[in-house]
Amino acid sequence: MALGPRNRPDRPLKEDDVRDAEILVGYDGSTDASVALNWAVEEARHSGQPVRLAYVFEWLTVASWVGPGVAPGVWPDDTARRQVEDLVRSAAADATAANPGLRITGEVYDGPPALVLQERSAEAGMLVLGSRGHGGFGGLLAGSTAVSVAAHAHCPVVVVRDGAGTSSGPIAVGVDGSEPSLVALGFAAERAAQRQLPLRVLHAWTPGPGGAAGVPDERAAVEQALEPWRRTFPELAVTVDLESTSPSAMLIEASRDARLVVVGSRGRGGLAGMLLGSVSQQLIQHANCPVAVVRER
Repeated sequence: MALGPRNRPDRPLKEDDVRDAEILVGYDGSTDASVALNWAVEEARHSGQPVRLAYVFEWLTVASWVGPGVAPGVWPDDTARRQVEDLVRSAAADATAANPGLRITGEVYDGPPALVLQERSAEAGMLVLGSRGHGGFGGLLAGSTAVSVAAHAHCPVVVVRDGAGTSSGPIAVGVDGSEPSLVALGFAAERAAQRQLPLRVLHAWTPGPGGAAGVPDERAAVEQALEPWRRTFPELAVTVDLESTSPSAMLIEASRDARLVVVGSRGRGGLAGMLLGSVSQQLIQHANCPVAVVRER
């Protein structure tokens, strides 16, 4: 596992780097969307980023759509659209009232949710989604759409499940030496340092002919990836765990006491195909805490 020079932090994270990049929240008024909004607001308290709620209409047919609390109707339906605009405006206003120091706004978009969110993510610092919803996000994370959003968004995607996660656990990150996993490591290290939380680095590997004799080499490779982040954040508490197991099992188990699990959008070795097949779906569906999927812009 080699560490390329462009994976090394050239300088510590600066507030100006993140303040102007908004946190985009997929919002449809469902319980899971509210959980995602709460997570995004908590993130914004630490980072100072503005938050934007995005409601996206999803059409069942070319002439009908689904909205919160109303029956499908012919598009466009001005009354229903005003209901949606009021819903988003009210949610943004309530969040602002509870967090007067933050900039929280809302907007309604038209089109397929996955495509619209992918397009809007190009101007966002982070995209936060609930694990399921109704209306504009019905079934969003139940199948291929989740993989599409996570794999193709232009910014990190965080999936938040209702009742999942702990406020005091570490930030866990899966590292396998691939470019996306090293980007994920940086994302995790920055957030752990910013929140004064421990960082737990996880590496799943397959023993070669030498069996356990390969452990020192695997650990040395992980430490090499960590070295620049240890220099950048010298106060950061870091633990490294290596296991001869499947990456999905290792990450799901780690999620039991983690505040956040971070993975790259794809990998090699222990995390190969992380977000292109069953492993990613297992993590999104079964992790016990929010999951962040990070890819290079």
